[in-house]
Amino acid sequence: MTMSPTDLCYLSATELRRHYRDRSLSPVEVTRATLDRIEAHNARLNAFVTLTPDRALAEAEAAERAYASAAAGDRLPLLSGIPVSIKDLTPTKGVLTTRGSLLWQDWIPDYDGPPAARLFAAGGVLLGKTNTPELGWKGDSGNRVFGPTHNPWKQGRTAGGSSGGAAAAVAAGMGPLAQGSDGAGSVRMPAGLCGIFGLKPSHGLVPQYPPSAVPPLSHIGPMTRTVADGALMLQVMAGSHILDPYSHDSGVDYLAALEGGIEGLRVAWSPDLGFAPVDPEVAATVAAAAGRFTELGCELEMAHPPLPDPWEQVDIIWATAFAGIFRDNFDEVGDRLDAGLRAVVEHGQGFSGADLAAAYIGKSNYYGAWREFMQDYDLMLTPTLPITAFGAGLDQPGQINGQPTTYLGWSAFTYPFNLTGAPAATVPAGRTANGLPTGLQIIGRWRDDATVLRAAAAFEQLAPWDYDLPA
Repeated sequence: MTMSPTDLCYLSATELRRHYRDRSLSPVEVTRATLDRIEAHNARLNAFVTLTPDRALAEAEAAERAYASAAAGDRLPLLSGIPVSIKDLTPTKGVLTTRGSLLWQDWIPDYDGPPAARLFAAGGVLLGKTNTPELGWKGDSGNRVFGPTHNPWKQGRTAGGSSGGAAAAVAAGMGPLAQGSDGAGSVRMPAGLCGIFGLKPSHGLVPQYPPSAVPPLSHIGPMTRTVADGALMLQVMAGSHILDPYSHDSGVDYLAALEGGIEGLRVAWSPDLGFAPVDPEVAATVAAAAGRFTELGCELEMAHPPLPDPWEQVDIIWATAFAGIFRDNFDEVGDRLDAGLRAVVEHGQGFSGADLAAAYIGKSNYYGAWREFMQDYDLMLTPTLPITAFGAGLDQPGQINGQPTTYLGWSAFTYPFNLTGAPAATVPAGRTANGLPTGLQIIGRWRDDATVLRAAAAFEQLAPWDYDLPA
């Protein structure tokens, strides 16, 4: 099969599986093309911080042999020969895992975290580790070990965080599948800023170990260029694991869940959740995308529950978590932490145990209010983010419509659904006049990931996204 190296790198994982099975493409040629693309573009984007080319080629060669010897009808693992990347927060056995921190810059784990282990067991070809801020603390992926990741759509702008390296890699054709994690929006923020698909699955659907700094808020999810690829990754990663007490099984076939339309679904749309400032151009672009759900046969209604901004609860949980991590050695290591993270730790030290308990009570009440609201709707739509990509390496945008922002408080559409644990995806919603992507967030009912995926796939078919990146 004749195809340019660039075209090879922009094939989806589901397309690669088909070509591998009919022997029209080989895992080795695809892996080599992907590694060549990383070599050509990573110095500019800084998406990957550790590369594993020898391992990738060895795994691709093994997959190629498996496809060549497989008898008709034999089923190879779902990701055999498919290039994947792992976020640098997730441990990988024998592969440097810095967590974006000077404190872990030499750590080589002796085990794979559960999502990585499952991706590898399914035949995924490891390209390397993608950039993240220190311990995933902010919505940009800059750190003192490797520096910031740049947005593929505009150099000098952020790819988002904390899974910014993953998002930039996928958008730039440096692998179709990337693993991300999301404690306040860290899959959806970078996916939205880079114009790809990202899913924060239901809490606990994908196991996590070691535990996040904020276990009740943190989710592991797929970041891909197509919804089908996201479902494919979820199929591989989902399910209970003894190392994660929050993990659970669903029994759902997420690839089969994509089939069928969403005609007749009741869908709520909120441009601001009643409290969030939004850039006017972003608001208009995303509203137009949301409106297209009527073309899909949905009953669309502007609505949101009468709830205040839950940032106070999120802030207390996040800040006290980081204060807890460094409770016994902050005086010793504080000057080696990112300055912004150090400020969050100091902020967290000012809260009491009663403050934290009240935050968790607030979290439970917030979940209950959303559960009641969603009894009347199958899906909820919002903007993914209130702005397009700000400067690379900055901790936050600084202001939105003249209102000052905080380290994660600017992501007012994403963190509410870490509190509820509901599944939430972002799909590309169009670009603003400056050429930067916007995202539409699709939120589902409790543990109804299948409907979120089906809706995202229907919207993708109606409004396909192009990856005609600027040079």
